[in-house]
Amino acid sequence: QVHLVETGGGLVQPGGSLRLSCAASGRIASIGLMGWSRQPPGKERELVARIGSVGDTNYADSVKGRFTISRDTAKNTVYLQMNNLKPEDTAVYYCNVYGSFGIVYWGQGTQVTVSS
Repeated sequence: QVHLVETGGGLVQPGGSLRLSCAASGRIASIGLMGWSRQPPGKERELVARIGSVGDTNYADSVKGRFTISRDTAKNTVYLQMNNLKPEDTAVYYCNVYGSFGIVYWGQGTQVTVSS
């Protein structure tokens, strides 16, 4: 079992920044694709960003140029630097680990609130 713990969420004003961290622990052999998803209030979950084992990244169009995903493989940790935050970014953010056929592990979620 792999456990994911997210930290770094909170309340921020529009234009501000937050840095999310996700530490993986448990029975870990090799983690390839990791990422962040989010669920705004009353909306469906959406992909935010992903990063592969060799550092390749992709982002949702809504966060391109503002968010940066990175990872430290030695620490089994993934990060999400969020800049120029907008009220539309308000959501519960989840750290995810992917298997061959999709997401196999979820973090507990961390609340990000961008208030005007």
